[in-house]
Amino acid sequence: MFPSLRRQSGATVVEMAIIAPVFLLIMLALVELSLMFFATLTMQYAVREGTRYAITGQCDLDPAVKNQQRYNAVIQSMRDNSLGFYDRLAPKIAVNGTGYASSGYNNNMFGAAGSIVVIQLTSDWTVTTPLLAQFFKDGKYTFVVATTMRNEYFPSC
Repeated sequence: MFPSLRRQSGATVVEMAIIAPVFLLIMLALVELSLMFFATLTMQYAVREGTRYAITGQCDLDPAVKNQQRYNAVIQSMRDNSLGFYDRLAPKIAVNGTGYASSGYNNNMFGAAGSIVVIQLTSDWTVTTPLLAQFFKDGKYTFVVATTMRNEYFPSC
């Protein structure tokens, strides 16, 4: 029939075998990069909602009903608004410049009515795509999200 077509019949398969892994690696890198930025935005929203909860002076979300500890309620609010990223990322939280240690917090750490509250969350995303890992130190994307708000006037818990 056409002799030139017979000689090229396997060329498409060979070209596909060469290009497919590179194409898939780039696609996976794009998906992971998108997930990293989605996680950052989601955690920013969660911190904003947690801070909003903190400045209203509410304390009724604490799982330990008898204690009604405000910081547990704030963290629970962040966890509820993080779409599961809070547990996956295991973030470090700082309130008004102090690091997070569950035993060292008390209901006064968010300040009194009218004072400024700063909540900062630091987290690491372990990059799994080899193409992206080389662009981040130790293969981790570290991000920090924070909010600053003034406490509303509220009754104490």
